[in-house]
Amino acid sequence: MNSLPFGPGAFCFIGLYLAGLIGLGILGRKASKENSLKDFYLAGPGIGFLVLWFTLFATQYSGNTIVGFTGKASAIGYTWLSSVQFMTAILVGYLLFAPQLHSLSKKHQFITPTDFLTWRYRHKGISLLATAIMVAALGNFFLAQLTAMGRAVEGLTSLPPETAFFWGVILLAGIMLLYETLGGFRAVAWTDLIQGGILAVGFAVLLALAFQTFGSPRETTLLLLENSPEKALPPSGKSLRSWISFLLLLGIGAALYPQAIQRIYAAKNASTLRKGLAVMAFMPLFSALVATLVGVMVAAHLSGQMEGNPSDTALTVMLREIQAGSTFGYVLVVIIFTAVLGAIMSTGDSALLSISSMLTKDIYAGFINPDASEKVLTRYGKIISAVLVILLAWAAIQLNSLGEKISLVQLLGMKFDMLIQLAPAFMLGIHWKGLRPSAVFVGMTTGLIIALSFFWVPAEGAGFLSLLKNSGFHPGLFGLLVNLILCLLLSFFPKSQSSN
Repeated sequence: MNSLPFGPGAFCFIGLYLAGLIGLGILGRKASKENSLKDFYLAGPGIGFLVLWFTLFATQYSGNTIVGFTGKASAIGYTWLSSVQFMTAILVGYLLFAPQLHSLSKKHQFITPTDFLTWRYRHKGISLLATAIMVAALGNFFLAQLTAMGRAVEGLTSLPPETAFFWGVILLAGIMLLYETLGGFRAVAWTDLIQGGILAVGFAVLLALAFQTFGSPRETTLLLLENSPEKALPPSGKSLRSWISFLLLLGIGAALYPQAIQRIYAAKNASTLRKGLAVMAFMPLFSALVATLVGVMVAAHLSGQMEGNPSDTALTVMLREIQAGSTFGYVLVVIIFTAVLGAIMSTGDSALLSISSMLTKDIYAGFINPDASEKVLTRYGKIISAVLVILLAWAAIQLNSLGEKISLVQLLGMKFDMLIQLAPAFMLGIHWKGLRPSAVFVGMTTGLIIALSFFWVPAEGAGFLSLLKNSGFHPGLFGLLVNLILCLLLSFFPKSQSSN
C-alpha cells in the first residue's frame, strides 16, 4: 500500500500542538496548591462544568472509538451502528451510582475508586482484588491506546510501518508522561479540554470530507448491497446476540472505568456532575455514529485497499484517499490526524494517572508503607507512571511485531470482561446496606475466574463452554451473572452461615 507522507508544514502544526500539551503541564504544575495526593490526582477542590464535560468526552471517546470503531465498521458494516446504543448505555450505567458516589466522595475524601470499597466493606480481600482488576483492565486499556498511537502514525510518514509504529509509540507516550508528571490531574483535565475540542471538530470534519469524497450513505449502501450484502443487512442470530452483549458489557463496564470514577470524585459539586452527564448523553451521535459511517464507507469504496491489512488501518486508508484529492483535503487531514492523536492521548493519560494512583495509594500506602507521607507518595506515583509507560510501550511494540495483530476492539472487550465484575460492589453496594462483604468477595472472585477461564476454551470445541463462547455473548457477562447470584444468596443467608 503506497504511503502519502506528511510534509514539513503538517509536522510543524502537530509539533506545536504537542508542545502546547507540555506547556499545559507546566501551567498545571504552577497552579498546584500543595504536594498531596488529592491535589495531584484530583486537582484539589474539583473542576467545573466545562472542564468536566470535555475531560469526560475526551476520556470516553478514545483511540478505540475513532480508530478501532472505524476499523470494526469496515469489517462488519452497518451492524456496528450498535456502538451508538452501547456508548449511550454508559450514561445509564453512570446514573445507577454516580450521584450517590459523588456525595460520599466529598464527605469522606475519596481519591481512588478503591477508597469507596474500603470505606463501604472494610474487607482487605475486596480492596486488593478490586485494585488488581482495575489495574489489569487499565493496563490493557493503556496498551490499546499505545497501539492506537502507533497505528495512527503508520502510513502517514515515509518510514516503514513497523518503524513508524515504534517512533509513534515512543514519542507520543513520552510527551504524555511528561505533561502528566508535571501537572497531574490538573494538567490532564486541561489538556482534555483542548483535546476534546479538537476531537469534536475532527469528527465533524471527518464526516463532511467522507460525504464529499464518497457521496451519500444511500450510494454507499447500494454499493455494499452489490458487493458485500452481509455488511448492509441488519444483524441476526449471533450478530444480534453480540449487539445485546456489547450493550450490557459497555453500559455497565465503561461506567466503572477507574478514571471515570475519579472524574465523578473531581466534579466540583452535584450540579456540575449532573450537567456534565446530561450533555454526555448526546455525544455518541457526534462520535460513535461518525466513526461507524466512515468505516462503512471504507468497506464500500476502498475494500481493495484494505485487503491484507488489519481492520484498524481503515481510518488511515480513508485519510490517505482524502489527502490525495486536493491541497484543501491535505490540510483538513492534518487537522483530523491531530484530533486522532488528541483522542488517543487524552484517554491514555487518564488511564495512566488512575493506575498510578491505585498502585501508590491502595497498594503501596495500603499494604506496604502505611506511614508514608503525602510528599513521598506523590513522588512514588510519578515514578510508577514512568515505569508503566516503559513496560507497556515495550509490550505494544512487541505485540505489533507479531504476525497476527490484535485489534483494538479485541483489547476493548478483554478489559470489560474484568471490569464488569465490580458492578455488584459499586452499583448494588451503594444502595443496599445488606450486601455483605464476604458475599461481594466470593462473587467477585468467582465471576473473574469464570470470565478469564473462557480465554483458554477452544472456540472449535464441542463442549458446553465452547458452546457458550460461540454464543455471541461476552465471557464477562456469564461471570457477572454468577457473581450477582452469589452476592444475593450469600447476603440473604443467616449471619451464622456467612460471616461478615
